[in-house]
Amino acid sequence: MKKHNFSAGPSILSNEVFDKASKSILNFDGIDLSILEISHRSKEFVNVMSESRRMALHLLDLDESEYTSLFLQGGASLQFLMIAYNFLNSKAGYVDTGSWSTKAMKEAKLFGEVIEIASSKENNFNYIPKDYKIRDDMDYVHITTNNTIYGTQFHKIPESPCPLFSDMSSDIFSRNLNFNEFDLIYAGAQKNIGPAGATLVVLKKEILESICRTVPSMLNYKIHFDKDSMFNTPPVFSVYACMLSLKWLEKKGGIEVVENLNRKKSEILYSEIDSDDVFSGFANVDDRSIMNVTFNLNDEKHKDIFDKMLSENNISGLNGHRSVGGYRASIYNAMDISSVEILIDTIKKFKNYI
Repeated sequence: MKKHNFSAGPSILSNEVFDKASKSILNFDGIDLSILEISHRSKEFVNVMSESRRMALHLLDLDESEYTSLFLQGGASLQFLMIAYNFLNSKAGYVDTGSWSTKAMKEAKLFGEVIEIASSKENNFNYIPKDYKIRDDMDYVHITTNNTIYGTQFHKIPESPCPLFSDMSSDIFSRNLNFNEFDLIYAGAQKNIGPAGATLVVLKKEILESICRTVPSMLNYKIHFDKDSMFNTPPVFSVYACMLSLKWLEKKGGIEVVENLNRKKSEILYSEIDSDDVFSGFANVDDRSIMNVTFNLNDEKHKDIFDKMLSENNISGLNGHRSVGGYRASIYNAMDISSVEILIDTIKKFKNYI
C-alpha cells in the first residue's frame, strides 16, 4: 500500500521522475551504460547539465543574458559560507527567521560585519518580521523565503536598495515571485527540485564582477560559471533527476499551475487544523507556509493514539522538528492532493475517537 510521504527532506518526488530515473540506472538514454557510471565529460551528461541549467532559468522566467544557474554540491549549508566568501567585503544584512538563517549569519561573520536587520527569535520564530528598514550601505541583504522547521514564509518580498540574496531551499518553484528582484538565489535540491546531492544556485552575472578577495577555486562562483558548472565532477545522478523533475514541472504547466495546487493543499489542511481546539497551528496565521504546515496537539496524552492512526494510514514523516515539536506536514510540489486528503481524513477520525 502507498506511503504518504510528508517528510521535510529528502522528500517526495513524482512517480514519473522515479520511473525515468530508475530506468536510467540500468540503461541511460539507450547507450547501454548506467547514469551512475557515465563520464561527466560525456556529451550525454554535458547535455543533461546544460538542459538542467536552462530549465531552471526558464521556469523562473529569468533571462539567460542576465542570469546564470549552477548545480553545485554541499547543500545550502555550504552556500552560507560561499556567499559571504565571495560577496561580503564590509557588511551584510540578514533577516533572522529561524535555524537556517541563524547558521547563515554565523558563517558570514567569518568575513565581515553582519547586521541583524530583524528577527523573530523571541517568539521561537513563529512569524515573519515586518516594519523594518533596509539600509543602503550593505554588500547584500539575505532572507530565507520559507522556514521549513517553523512553517513560516515570506508572502511579501522586502524591497532592498542592496543586492538581495535568498535561501529558497524549501519553496523554490512552488509559487510565482518576481525572481528578477533577487541577485542570488540558492536551494538544496532535496525538497522541491530533486534528490539530495545537488544545490541549485541562480545569480546575476554582473555580481560576479564584485568578487574582490582571493577565493579558493571550489568556493569561487566565477570559476564555476566559467567552467559551465563542471569545474569538478558534479553529482551526476542528482543533476539528472533534477532535470527530470524540472521537466515534470514544466509538463504540469509550470510554477503558476503548481502554486494553485499547493495553495489548495495547504488551505484545506489548515482549515481542518483550525476547525476546533484539538490541534493548534504553530506559525502566525498571516505568515503560514504553503509548503510546511506545522501544528501541535493541544493535549499530549492523546499523542500515542494519533501516532498509531497515522501509521495505520501509511502516513510517514509527519513528526515536527525537535525545536518546535508537534507535527509538520511538508506538502511539496510532487505531493498529490489525495495524500493531503488522507491526512485530513485521519485527523477527523482521530478527533471523533477521542
